[in-house]
Amino acid sequence: MARTRRKKHQPANAWSHQFDDFIRGASGGFLFGIPLLYTMEVWWIGSQLSPPIMLAILFTTFIIVFLLNRTAGFRKTKNQQFLDNVIDSVEAMTIGIVCATSLLILLGEIKIGTSLNEALGKLILESVPFALGAALADGFLSGDRWSFSDSDDDSKKKTDDDSLNATLTDIAATLIGATIIAFSIAPTDEIPMLDAAASPLELLAIIVASLIISYGIVFEAGFTTQKKRHQQKGIFQRPISETVASYLLSLLATAFMLFFFSRLTFEDPWTLWLSYTLLLGLPASIGGAAGRIAI
Repeated sequence: MARTRRKKHQPANAWSHQFDDFIRGASGGFLFGIPLLYTMEVWWIGSQLSPPIMLAILFTTFIIVFLLNRTAGFRKTKNQQFLDNVIDSVEAMTIGIVCATSLLILLGEIKIGTSLNEALGKLILESVPFALGAALADGFLSGDRWSFSDSDDDSKKKTDDDSLNATLTDIAATLIGATIIAFSIAPTDEIPMLDAAASPLELLAIIVASLIISYGIVFEAGFTTQKKRHQQKGIFQRPISETVASYLLSLLATAFMLFFFSRLTFEDPWTLWLSYTLLLGLPASIGGAAGRIAI
């Protein structure tokens, strides 16, 4: 009934609200699910799952997501009715499966020649943290908890107008977030394995996906104080320019981490540096976006 009333009062905004909710849920899924996505053991375990185990994982995940939706969820408006929570839980799991499947295809872990059982096992196992992230999105990452009143904005106006300070803050937040997410992936064998099967077209698609996902997390998902984020001043403080600049910073941090762990050396060709950096740049850019919404 509550959902029906909202649609009657705001028919023009219904699709807009649904789209915002989806972006918020997907962004939460990416933030929670990306580290596990770069874990070869999960790929191998998923490829060997039997159908009964897959169903058990789906059922268990649904129960957990349903319980999380009672208190968190990915919608700004909360529904306490049982049927509404069931629908929201199904949608959260769908978001998780779609996000996990898209990235598994992008990284080449699911291809045209992949068997149905292997593909289903991988995407079901990988979708678990994505679904949990979607269910936790609004409760743990919403800007409501860090929202500023008008008086707070006025009192901080001088700081916000300091473009150099705002830019340096974003640089630091991006580098810290990128390092936290990518540091545990850089020394592993996942990047060389993914690089062995990656084509130039797939690397280009990874660049596009990195930019779109990081942009959505910071400027479209509704995390933190989005109004304040759009109004913040700085050298690159426009949504597109900030996203591109932060992505390049994430790539720089990624290249340094790969060199730090001796995954790349100065004797390696530039093409290897480029492909390794772009592959690890996807989780690093998501971490960088998370760092910027945390400031």
